[in-house]
Amino acid sequence: MPARRNAGAAGAAGPTAREALYIMRIMENPIEFVQWLRSVAPYIHAFRGKTFVVAFPGELVMAGALPVLAQDLSLLHALGIKVVIVHGSRPQVEEQLALRNLTARYHNGLRITDAPAMECVKEAAGELRLDIEAAFSQGLPNTPMAHSAIRIISGNFVTARPIGVIDGLDLEFTGVARKIAYETIHPILSAGGLVLLSPLGFSPTGEAFNLTMEDVAVSAATALRADKLIFITETPMMTDAEGREIRELTAAKADVLLKSSILPPDTAFYLQHCVKASRSGVPRSHIVPFELDGSAMLEIFTHDGVGTMVSTENLETLREATIEDVGGILKLIEPLEADGTLVKRGRELIEREIDYFSVIEHDGVIFGCAALYPFPAEKMAEMACLTVNPEVQSQGDGERILKHMENRARAAGFTRLFVLTTRTAHWFMKRGFVPATVDDLPKDRQHMYNWQRKSLVLIKQL
Repeated sequence: MPARRNAGAAGAAGPTAREALYIMRIMENPIEFVQWLRSVAPYIHAFRGKTFVVAFPGELVMAGALPVLAQDLSLLHALGIKVVIVHGSRPQVEEQLALRNLTARYHNGLRITDAPAMECVKEAAGELRLDIEAAFSQGLPNTPMAHSAIRIISGNFVTARPIGVIDGLDLEFTGVARKIAYETIHPILSAGGLVLLSPLGFSPTGEAFNLTMEDVAVSAATALRADKLIFITETPMMTDAEGREIRELTAAKADVLLKSSILPPDTAFYLQHCVKASRSGVPRSHIVPFELDGSAMLEIFTHDGVGTMVSTENLETLREATIEDVGGILKLIEPLEADGTLVKRGRELIEREIDYFSVIEHDGVIFGCAALYPFPAEKMAEMACLTVNPEVQSQGDGERILKHMENRARAAGFTRLFVLTTRTAHWFMKRGFVPATVDDLPKDRQHMYNWQRKSLVLIKQL
């Protein structure tokens, strides 16, 4: 048997059962793996050098998911993403309270932290910090952390103040974040380190306060001007009143959803903090259930993700193309050109005709396009090159592009829109196009008709 490529001393140990199954799947369909790798490349390019704040509750550690999360975050680090980690500790604090025969007390969902409870908070945070540092010290062969030398750094980066008295009740050592030492954290991230923040803050007088993980995460993301805030949560996928999954919403729509009071309290608490982060300038906030293996990676590197994203504005735009879109258009249409669905167009041709194109862009990635070629003499226009990424073809983007092109044609004074197609005639006919002949085309287009392709002609009155 030939030696494995790239195998070395570190690869002496055999793969785990999970890794072996993954390798088998890749070997069964290597083309699919290559296509997937190519599909995530735009995200890798877009996120390199960006800052992500990733926060997770103590429940994730209790569920035994910390080692896998550490591997995933280490991979983000290896891809050039700057990572700040914030951990929660509620179940661990509950354990410490039980060991001391103390009763947990809450007010409006916030722990009332007296002096004995504060000792439990410190104990839980200290143990968790050590567990997290140990998880990031892994270097086992056949894991994403092989050959890694990640340094995770924690410290007194959070200045806090007491919440004080609420509804006549003193919450004592329960506090809120006042300031994040961003001027200290930025150089650590730039030097290749990961920063770990515990749900503890310190006052200028030397007191320690118990904070919520969500508060620390939002404060850190805001102070560091993070590109993403990601909550990896114990809560299930967010759904609306009809049980439909909520994949994406703006901060304004999130406010409306919160006011409807249909969300479970824990989910609503996370969403409130996502809205707060959005209002404070964080472009993207995510709520991702940790029950799915690799959920953080799936959320970041796939179009639909596996959680809920809150943005400051609608991330999807349907607009006229610019010269910067040529590369994205080429990548989108090349597979259809290869199988003969579309006529081949070179880069130079698309660059010359870019003003005819419109695109659908989602979070910086082009997922659909079409071109509108004018024939003013006959008040007709041809819609060509209508393409939608296969990953999102069931989401109505094709119809949205069609309506956009129809409106663009009407605005230009055209009364009829025609298409030439070899494989999608039924789709167009369902949307008002009727069969026609080559003789019904504008004279100039008749001369360019490809009789070898024998495309069907369909025309729609505008």
